[in-house]
This record gives sequence, structure tokens and C-alpha cells, in this order.
Amino acid sequence: MVPILVWVLLACASSVWLIVPAVAQETEKVESATVADQAAPTAKKEEQTKKEKKPGRQGSFVVAPLPIYSPAIGTGVVPVLGYIFHLSPKDTLSPPSVIGAAGLITNNGTLGFGVGGELYLKEDTYEIRSGYVHGNINYNIYGEDILAGLKLPLTQTGEGFLGEFLRRIGWKFFLGPRFITGRSLLTVRPNNDTSFPIPPEVGLHTNLTALGARLTRDTRPNRFYPVSGTYFNFTSDFFAQGLGSKYSFESFRTEFDKYWSLSPKQVVAYDAYFCATSGSPPFYAKCAYGTSNELRGYIAGQYFDRYMMTTQAEYRLVLPKRFGLVAFGGLGGVVPGASELPQNSHFLPSGGGGLRFELSTRYHVNLRADIAQGVTGHTFSMGVGEAF
Repeated sequence: MVPILVWVLLACASSVWLIVPAVAQETEKVESATVADQAAPTAKKEEQTKKEKKPGRQGSFVVAPLPIYSPAIGTGVVPVLGYIFHLSPKDTLSPPSVIGAAGLITNNGTLGFGVGGELYLKEDTYEIRSGYVHGNINYNIYGEDILAGLKLPLTQTGEGFLGEFLRRIGWKFFLGPRFITGRSLLTVRPNNDTSFPIPPEVGLHTNLTALGARLTRDTRPNRFYPVSGTYFNFTSDFFAQGLGSKYSFESFRTEFDKYWSLSPKQVVAYDAYFCATSGSPPFYAKCAYGTSNELRGYIAGQYFDRYMMTTQAEYRLVLPKRFGLVAFGGLGGVVPGASELPQNSHFLPSGGGGLRFELSTRYHVNLRADIAQGVTGHTFSMGVGEAF
């Protein structure tokens, strides 16, 4: 999948793959960390856990026409439709499967859509993920050092596909192959600024194809509002000209999340993320800050490099009438390769807060609205599901 196409639905809208879950992230385990709960689990918690995991019941739809405002792609709307269900009424171990679709339209001419699914089979023995995105995205890349403050307006049109097949290998680890392919056309939008050097990829067709692997471990039984447990995910993708890719390079991403329940209505969540690329990637395949929820508060495309690291924490509070509040903060940065100029590194803190509204009471799927402040400004985003 051409990485910039993921910006359409992942980076700029922060909503699709939480319902179109090629990269779904959230789970919940209903238990409290208080001393009293550790000594004597309540019947209410056990009943809620059974209710959430009980197969054979009718599935749950999640529908959300999300307004968005993004400095990267403008103002618009993201219609999202998801369906959460169990594949087999006899399977008491597999988490609920999800299928979904989403679109994107903004006032700067950006258009896109995506469909996908995440299926759990054979008593949580197999996981199958697939997703397809198509769109044209109008965005900017930003200058560095003596070119700071300048931006080059680009249009990228294309499509991409991702597929994974994972098998449980023990200790709740899943391992399996993945396949990514995509194509795009990158051009410069008409503008009056000729002071920014045009990247060599501009105006060219690009095909990217990769074989890779994914290793994941998830100790959270409901993945939409985690209150305890851990989540680990590692992916490696190898793009090669022998596979039909225009560029040969490698991409590695690692994520670790942990959750603590302070009380039945209070949760603390922690997230750590690392991205690395090697070989000869195009600029839009490098690690891009602000393209997902690694740290909110930054415009997608403003900071990207070979390496990226982030760490963040979030406090979540459930309020009456299906509402909730969050507060978050974190640190991160992008780093060039060893042969590149060290002054291009950036230390990028972030902080902010948000409002939640519960769309699905059965699975505790929230509508998310966040405002975040970074070193260069602030961003506002909406999405379905928690940020991590």
C-alpha cells in the first residue's frame, strides 16, 4: 500500500482503520486494579465480560459521519460504517470480528475511500486482515533548515491493498505473512512559490510492492475500549524491485500499549511507538509524524525521516449519559540516518484533551474528538475508537 494513501484514511481522518481494522488497535478487559477488586472480583464485572464475549448474539453497527478539520488536507467529512460480530455462534474464544468502510471528502479537493475487515476464526487460532484504499490526496511537504517555512503543494492519486494471515503460535502470540501493493501518481499542484526544490519523484508513476511479516500479542479481550492488559505489534515490510516495486527498501514498525484501571470509570493508557526505514525509500515512505495517533498536535507531512520514536500517556474518564473526557501528553521526534545531517533531527512534545461519546454501548466504541498542541501549532481531530 503506497504509504501516503494511508494518510487519507488513517493519518488525516484518524478513523477508518479503527473500524476498517487493518491496523485496529483497541481492546478492553473489564477488571479493576483496586485492592478490593483484586481480592474479590465482582459479579457485575464477570457478567459484563460474558456479555461482551458471548457469541451467537446479533452484531452491532457503528455509524458515524465525522466532520474533520486538518491543516494538511482541509475541512470535510468522513462517513464511517462498521459492523462488529462473531463469525460462529459456537466459538466462545475468538474476539468479535469487524468489517467496515469509510470515505473522505474535503474542501481542498481530497477524495478517498477504504474498505476492509478483521476476522477471527477457529477459537482464536487464526486472524485474517485485509484492506483496500483508493483516493487522491492534496497535501504539502515542508522545508528544512534554510528552507524552513516553505511548503510544496502536492497531489498524489492511487490505490493500495494490504492482506495478512496470522496463526497463534503460543503465549497469545500470533505470527504470519503480509502482502502490500500499491500504485500512485505524484504531481505538483499549481502554485506561485518556485523557491522550494521539487523532489525527483514528482510527476512520476510509482509502484510499491512488499512481502513482510507481523508478530503481535494481545492480552485484552475486548479491543474497543481497553481498561487493562497489554498490546504488542511488530511489522516488517520488504519492498523490492524483484516484486515489481520501483524502490527497494525496508520498513519496520513496533508498538507497545499498556492499560491500568484506576476505578470502574478511570483508565490510564500508555503507548510507545518506533518506526525505521532503510535502503532507498521515496520521501513519502519514510516515517511521517502526525499521520496517525503516535502523537497528536502535528500536521501530517511536516516532519518525516528515516527514524521516528514517540511515547505518550492518556487519562480517560467515563461520564454519565455516555460521555467521557481524556487528557494526554507525550514526547517524540524524527531522526535522520547516520549518513545524513544530524541538525535535521526534531524533538517534538505534544499535549491536549478531548471529549468522548459512546456510539456502541455493547462494545463501548467511542466517538473521539481531540484538540492537541505541538511546538508549531495545534490540531483538531475526530475518529471512531480510542487513539491507542
